[in-house]
Amino acid sequence: PSPVDGNVPFLPNVLKVFLENGQTKSFKYDSTTTVQDVLNSLFEKLSIKCVNHFCLATEHVKITRKNRLAILDPKDTLTKIAAKPGAHHLRCVLRVTYVPKDAYELLQKDPIAFEYLYLQ
Repeated sequence: PSPVDGNVPFLPNVLKVFLENGQTKSFKYDSTTTVQDVLNSLFEKLSIKCVNHFCLATEHVKITRKNRLAILDPKDTLTKIAAKPGAHHLRCVLRVTYVPKDAYELLQKDPIAFEYLYLQ
């Protein structure tokens, strides 16, 4: 198998999600696994409570300019996303896409989500 982004080998039916702290989380999937399934698992693993601020997105890893993100539909299956043309040039990232009106309130409700926003 050839590397996708220089150091991450491509594994069939395994999704790697890149986190803001440099870590990755891997998920095995089948034809029924949805983006929401991955999000739910990530929220549990990372102990994130304020889940409505987050989404999974893809970014193109071969482009040298500032990466453009595409937000993934929570209802889409991972096999549908993987089947798209050029999918092997994409990497999946967990992002805060809905910034809270009051960051201090987020800090009080969910310090882990606040820290993730800060790192991003």
